[in-house]
Amino acid sequence: MMRFRAIVAGLLAVLLLGACGQAGSEQQRTLTVLAAASLTESFDELGQRFSADHPGVRVTFDYQGSSTLAEQVNQGRAADVFASADTRNMDRAAANLNGAAQPFATNRLAIAVPKGNPKGIRSLADLTAPDRVVVVCAPQVPCGSASEQVEKAAGVQLAPASEEDDVKSVLQKVAAGEADAGLVYVTDARSAADKVDAIEFPEAQQAVNTYPIAALKSAPEPELAAQFLEYVRGPVGREVLGARGFAAP
Repeated sequence: MMRFRAIVAGLLAVLLLGACGQAGSEQQRTLTVLAAASLTESFDELGQRFSADHPGVRVTFDYQGSSTLAEQVNQGRAADVFASADTRNMDRAAANLNGAAQPFATNRLAIAVPKGNPKGIRSLADLTAPDRVVVVCAPQVPCGSASEQVEKAAGVQLAPASEEDDVKSVLQKVAAGEADAGLVYVTDARSAADKVDAIEFPEAQQAVNTYPIAALKSAPEPELAAQFLEYVRGPVGREVLGARGFAAP
């Protein structure tokens, strides 16, 4: 009889542990955020802070060019939040937003050059020299559209060696020494300060990008999406974004 009771008690303990484990897994919630590549470092930190302030919540990110993400949203991709590097691509996804998009940051371009600036580049005009290997973002990407605007403002026309799908790809080519210069956001150049130098230029003020953020109609976690929007636009978001070089909208 004692042995039987011991066996029953053991089975009950296993069942209780299993039930507790199942309850714990049910409490785990995932917030999925689609964000412009230039937000990588800032949103990674914000995601960690948000999870710390919301026990049981894990934040996952997909960083790509805003034009690519907007297209995915319009194709019905399930996600909770979309943060774009410009209003144009956010507007493209307007039919799939849950409420109006809200601005949360601004950014501007800088010329990224390999550490030490071996070609002595000082201005946009310096990028037009025939021996310069320059990379930019593709026109449909926010940083590409901004690049076209600053070219017009400076009265120069670049002949890029390549047009990349997102700003991080431009930055990587410069950091790897595959290009003499690239047009990136000041925030991206700052994130790779150990590998590139940033050359600021006055025409960048003619193409300041406003970053909007919105919850999606397809959001599996609409409540968390709304909370994340407030978090990004609130004091913590301003602190983290400001430290990375973003300005207020």
